[in-house]
Amino acid sequence: MKQLANLFTLINLCFGSIAIVLTLQTGETIVNLESGEWKIFFPEKITWAAVCIFCAAVVDFFDGFIARLLKADSEMGKQLDSLADVVSFGVAPGAILYQILRIAFASEPSGMEQSSLYFLPVLLVPVSAAWRLARFNIDSSSSHHFKGLPAPAAGLFIATLPMISFYNLFDLQSILVNKWTLYAIVLLVSYLMVSSIPLINLKFKNYTWKENISKYLLIILSLTEIILLGWVSGFVILITYILVSLLFKKELQ
Repeated sequence: MKQLANLFTLINLCFGSIAIVLTLQTGETIVNLESGEWKIFFPEKITWAAVCIFCAAVVDFFDGFIARLLKADSEMGKQLDSLADVVSFGVAPGAILYQILRIAFASEPSGMEQSSLYFLPVLLVPVSAAWRLARFNIDSSSSHHFKGLPAPAAGLFIATLPMISFYNLFDLQSILVNKWTLYAIVLLVSYLMVSSIPLINLKFKNYTWKENISKYLLIILSLTEIILLGWVSGFVILITYILVSLLFKKELQ
């Protein structure tokens, strides 16, 4: 039973690995319309990769919950969890950004002739995730908040991008499948992960409203945004997370 939490961690790793495989299988179709505009038919497999990242996040939550429930916390589990998270919330989201950026370039005139060097910035995401997780592992402070954006949160945010693009929600595909938008997302998410900005940790020591008002407020706002905006809520939730954390900055310290 003590290895049950580690088993969940390995399942997390499997979901992340499957997401990478699915992402790297191309299949998009780009059509030049009579109006001169380019119509992009997104590969469906990349949406399944996004689903795998969401599944990895669910499993990642339960491995920690089970470890605490069974009192099976161990140094082995801690290191294994970070290794799995690097794959599921660092490498896999980086692969998604690579694929969307490749499609963005391919939809431009002479875009297929661009150098592969233009895709290198997406490596900042897995590198930043690895840095963030390594720093978390060696942090011996008793802080009750996160320092910088957690890798799972960053991975989940990026996983919403192919969903929005595939279904062209709110007609946002043309904005998201744009090299400058994607470069901005890479820089923003990478910076947030390696920063020391205090952000809310949703682990509860008790469930009283007074001591957890920031957590309950974040949960209520996030659920409302998911109901109203669906996949597009990923952008809004990220902003909400940062703003609520800054609002309760004194409480977090």
